[in-house]
Amino acid sequence: MPLLTVVAEMRALPGKEAELRQALLDCIEPTRAEEGCVQYDLHESTDTPGHFIFYENWTSREALDRHLATPHLQKLGSLTPVLVEGGVRIVTAHRIA
Repeated sequence: MPLLTVVAEMRALPGKEAELRQALLDCIEPTRAEEGCVQYDLHESTDTPGHFIFYENWTSREALDRHLATPHLQKLGSLTPVLVEGGVRIVTAHRIA
């Protein structure tokens, strides 16, 4: 079964860039330790500071679902309304070539 790739993208509200960056960084270590996490990398746009992109690979949809229910992701979700402009954009895909 191919890996499940996730791209999650968000933009910080004006003045909230550092706060969002730290909240995202706080998720890195616990997520990388999760069963089923193959890759969990955080990027920031070179053109737009405060525009963050996660590039993730998971062994299965079930592993991703468990990740979404973890306390660190729940905490991040609770901060989204006060840190993120326009919500979070998430795309899931399977590599085909």
